[in-house]
Amino acid sequence: MASAGEPIRCRAAVCRRAGERLEIEEVVVARPRSREVRLKIICSSLCHFDLTFWKMTDPLAIFPRILGHEAIGVVESLGEDVNEVKVGDMVIPSLLSDCRECKDCLSEKSNLCSKLPFKISPWMPRDGTSRFTDAKGETIHHFMNVSSFSEYTVVDVAHLTKIDPSVPPSRACLLSCGVSTGFGAAWKSAKVEKGSSLAIFGLGAIGLAVAEGARVCGATKIIGVDLNPDKFEIGMFF
Repeated sequence: MASAGEPIRCRAAVCRRAGERLEIEEVVVARPRSREVRLKIICSSLCHFDLTFWKMTDPLAIFPRILGHEAIGVVESLGEDVNEVKVGDMVIPSLLSDCRECKDCLSEKSNLCSKLPFKISPWMPRDGTSRFTDAKGETIHHFMNVSSFSEYTVVDVAHLTKIDPSVPPSRACLLSCGVSTGFGAAWKSAKVEKGSSLAIFGLGAIGLAVAEGARVCGATKIIGVDLNPDKFEIGMFF
């Protein structure tokens, strides 16, 4: 392994074409740049989002790519201007950012960073470049600001949260997406109280109609993510 701060050669599961088997390849992970952190991934889980983008063939499907976004890792090295974590810290990378600076991140009423807004991007969020290359020197794209199907990855510090190292890695890796999406949406966003009634279901192409029907029937909170690039807006439901 190279010394901290230098490029690292490691193995990663690379998705080169939609729906095809991931290939274990040697990749080069560049040193972290300003406000970035390089992690050694300890444990990574498989989310349905990974499967969705693995099979995807529309314009959001960009290959080759390193998938994975539910993980836990150890800070291996730091880029410039990183003070939030230190080498050796146990952290959870997250697809959503928290810059800790903008009005939305400082507010208790919002959880969507306006400085680094969520995007399905193949690049690092601040400079629009990749930290991965393959054995031929060709670019490999990022996924969900994490790319955890690699022994090492580079993540913006706004996408990291320190965690108690005593938490079992096999459970901690679920916190960044699965747990925060389900439990977090109900507890923090919808503020579900004891005795409340709620429904949890998947939405397809008719999602807007279903959501509007829920609103008419008395729903006070409607929470979801729309990945349709051709969506149209009809205004806020509440």
